Amino acid sequence: MMFWYGHDPSGWGWVAMSVGMVSFWALLVALGVLLFRALSGSAEPRATTGPEQRGPVAEQVLAERFARGEIEEDEYRRRLTVLRSGDGPQPSKR
Repeated sequence: MMFWYGHDPSGWGWVAMSVGMVSFWALLVALGVLLFRALSGSAEPRATTGPEQRGPVAEQVLAERFARGEIEEDEYRRRLTVLRSGDGPQPSKR
């Protein structure tokens, strides 16, 4: 019986084991979430809200409207000039 006396973890041993176990499971869950996000992501890049995304997309929408006949050629050219000059309406910042 004397061999086992004093070999139990002290108060700090329990704290270290608890922190270690919580850290282990948190790391495991974080890796799982990152793996899930990496594997479930779509092939298309995510849209950004910066000005580099606004220009080409707006020009593409304008070209599609012109191709469908929704706007005339003079209106298409006028709007395209405004888009390329950067004087168009700016997106609102929230």
